[in-house]
Amino acid sequence: MSNTNAHLYLDGVTVSFDGFKALNNLSLTIEQGELRSIIGPNGAGKTTMMDVITGKTKPDTGTVRFDERIDLTKLDEPAIAGLGIGRKFQKPTVFENLSVFENLELACKANRSALTCLFARLTSDHRARIEDTLATISLAERRSDLAGSLSHGQKQWLEIGMLLIQDAELLLLDEPVAGMTDAETEQTADLIHRLKDDHTLVVVEHDMAFVRALGARVTVLHEGSVLAEGSIDHVQADQRVVEVYLGR
Repeated sequence: MSNTNAHLYLDGVTVSFDGFKALNNLSLTIEQGELRSIIGPNGAGKTTMMDVITGKTKPDTGTVRFDERIDLTKLDEPAIAGLGIGRKFQKPTVFENLSVFENLELACKANRSALTCLFARLTSDHRARIEDTLATISLAERRSDLAGSLSHGQKQWLEIGMLLIQDAELLLLDEPVAGMTDAETEQTADLIHRLKDDHTLVVVEHDMAFVRALGARVTVLHEGSVLAEGSIDHVQADQRVVEVYLGR
């Protein structure tokens, strides 16, 4: 498997838990600036794959590289985050008792503590960057509101904004539209399309209408391996995918 120009490269990755192979010889290549959708049934290995990429789980065997040369298996979670790999979990993790603006202010580079970020004077560049991010995630009008007052979808956007402030190049988004209204889902698809000009994005999702709206290459995982890959029409027409996932 070639890793030419790969931003993220997994080859032969296996992870076992008490004899169960959560990942089984998984190989996957994500190009720089690519938007990729990952689908598959529960237990297919989607979460474990994200855990391996972010350093939460170490693989038993296999290669995991970022920007072709960086071996992610030798780094811990903070070091991997510092490389520009950001993960948004399905359940938003924002500071609900702080304002939207303060959440973005706290999402500083890893070499600054949260306390330092909160009380240090904002530079004009930093403030401008926060304002740009607020506009990107459609929360400029909510900047002074407590994060806890946001809708579920808006909290998801705020968490994505916090990753952007941290200079994440590769964004791993875990079921970003779960629990969203139809309108929020549509806005999230629009946000992701706007982000793909400057970021590499991997989106794990079950909502097939949303996956279709993204219009990206789709990878189907099953039993820890890649079952199929291609356009949404291609994978939906694959009888193996229908049998193990879409037909359920």
